Amino acid sequence: MKKETTNIILKTEDLSIGYASKKTETVVASNINIELKKGELIGLVGANGIGKSTLLRTLTNVQKPLSGAVFINKKSIQDYNPLDLAKVLSLVLTEKIASKNLSVFELIALGRQPYTNWVGNLSELDTSIINKAILQTNIKDLQHKKCFELSDGQLQKVMIARALAQDTDLIILDEPTSHLDMYHKAYILKLLQKLSKDTGKTILFSSHEIDLAIQLCDTMIVMNAGTVVSNQPCKLIQQGVFESLFPKDLINFDKDTGSFRVKK
Repeated sequence: MKKETTNIILKTEDLSIGYASKKTETVVASNINIELKKGELIGLVGANGIGKSTLLRTLTNVQKPLSGAVFINKKSIQDYNPLDLAKVLSLVLTEKIASKNLSVFELIALGRQPYTNWVGNLSELDTSIINKAILQTNIKDLQHKKCFELSDGQLQKVMIARALAQDTDLIILDEPTSHLDMYHKAYILKLLQKLSKDTGKTILFSSHEIDLAIQLCDTMIVMNAGTVVSNQPCKLIQQGVFESLFPKDLINFDKDTGSFRVKK
């Protein structure tokens, strides 16, 4: 039991997420108790507007919880200063990068900012870690290109490499497969699966690709009408969790195939 506890990278306790103003409080979801373990690939899924981005913002300390707590490596996220948090958590957002005039190598090198001196000079160790991230994401042939020359799929691999170069225990990605075709959606998620196993890093991503997540993830977090459940995909299927995600007038979840089917 003790060994399993040491493998928990992120944990929430009675977390309640949402928005608060002086007069009102809007609860998106409450009583969230999840554990993300070392070396796991975790998919966060749910219908549009259900609150996936709100949960990710809360888990990364971008947004304050309404109540409850988030812990990374047994330490409350509120007790991390920004620099120390950047050494345990890296974040890949869907927002466009500030300057696409950077080369691929330069963009990945930004992942070393928490460790470099104020001038930003790269040490031999920094360069070694950057080159390793480039190899792990299969983008050696892209490293000298400018970012504006890249396709969406190539740029997503570069952003993942930057997160790897940041060398954190936990990587969180907000919809890494958006704007990609089916092949590249599968490619990116397979890459994340491989990286979680090869590096031992915990990788959490939000996605609308529920079918792919069911096939590839160790654990899934499912948000549905104010509730959040987390378990292995096969157990969530057995519990009928996916069947209640969407209205049944158009699509049904097929337990046998682990996928959604459009009604004919």
